[in-house]
Amino acid sequence: MAIEIKAPTFPESVADGTVATWHKKPGDAVKRDELIVDIETDKVVMEVLAEADGVLAEIVKNEGDTVLSGELLGKLNEGAAAAAPAAAPAAAAPAAQAAAPAAAAEDAILSPAARKLAEENGLDPNSIAGTGKGGRVTKEDVLAAVEAKKAAPAPAAKPAAPAAEAPLFAAGDRVEKRVPMTRLRAKVAERLVEAQSSMAMLTTFNEVNMKPIMDLRNKYKDLFEKTHNGVRLGFMSFFVKAAVEALKRQPGVNASIDGNDIVYHGYQDIGVAVSSDRGLVVPVLRNAEHMSLAEIEGGISAFGKKAKEGKLTIEDMTGGTFTISNGGVFGSLLSTPIVNPPQTAILGMHKIQERPMAVNGQVVILPMMYLALSYDHRLIDGKEAVTFLVTMKDLLEDPARLLLDI
Repeated sequence: MAIEIKAPTFPESVADGTVATWHKKPGDAVKRDELIVDIETDKVVMEVLAEADGVLAEIVKNEGDTVLSGELLGKLNEGAAAAAPAAAPAAAAPAAQAAAPAAAAEDAILSPAARKLAEENGLDPNSIAGTGKGGRVTKEDVLAAVEAKKAAPAPAAKPAAPAAEAPLFAAGDRVEKRVPMTRLRAKVAERLVEAQSSMAMLTTFNEVNMKPIMDLRNKYKDLFEKTHNGVRLGFMSFFVKAAVEALKRQPGVNASIDGNDIVYHGYQDIGVAVSSDRGLVVPVLRNAEHMSLAEIEGGISAFGKKAKEGKLTIEDMTGGTFTISNGGVFGSLLSTPIVNPPQTAILGMHKIQERPMAVNGQVVILPMMYLALSYDHRLIDGKEAVTFLVTMKDLLEDPARLLLDI
């Protein structure tokens, strides 16, 4: 019986996908729930699993082909694989077992994410024990191998040796490396160009004294972590809370443009930019106005872990009424972030740096951070944008106001 292998059902926000990797070729035996093909969208990589035991009979969509939701990818002959062992002589079993280790060492048994991570960390896939179905090396296996490599003791002179012995390009060589742009990177590029060409985008700046929040965090971080089951108190939760309050006071910054209509949102779904192996992704904290500091920190931590493991779903990244991007974790002192349509504004956080500041006629060294708000001038006037940033500055420099709601 032939079973049709179809693309997953994409959400409304995802128009189509691309066949990233076929893990089987026609004639290969397939077991139920075994990974057959990866479909890459502009947000996540979706795995298509076998519905039953059988043999892959036909591939309809090749790697690199664009597919729509529910479109036919290939066909599977059910039961053929299960019947093969019974017809084979008993002596074939040891041979199959002997061939298994060799097959397990091939690149084909690595998922795209696992293969990329192994290459980035200089790991030999043959040396990684696979825990996935059929001995497939998963991304988690590679991450475990990376951690083991870091923990392993090594002579002091060896860490720098590999880079010197095997540089990416030899000195004097005019070598070029061409790789296809991932669908995520292509979509990001498309949206950035779209935003800049379709918006009247401006950026306004302010600065905030981080000392009050740093003092508060240093005083309560241990008790906070103990009280909230290991959730650590960071700076992002304060910025999310301050942004929620500022958005309530300036609803235009929380709005979106839909054609000739302005949509005002009575809720604050805050997107938090997170760096992952595939690029920048923006999972969304939904109904952030109802979340406590601990819930915000826990949500961001969970998103970061899922992004690292490649487990973010489309639902995690769909929607959002306002975005916060923290370039400061990479050392950025100042930037002009680009608005993510159909949102009308984005907040950029930056590096905390000690600077001499005039306070009551005296020069004081304070930990300062520049804030940047990029906004769509078609909807938001300069007064609203500046007022929004001033509100955030006032709340962050006096964090007790966040708790007192004043």
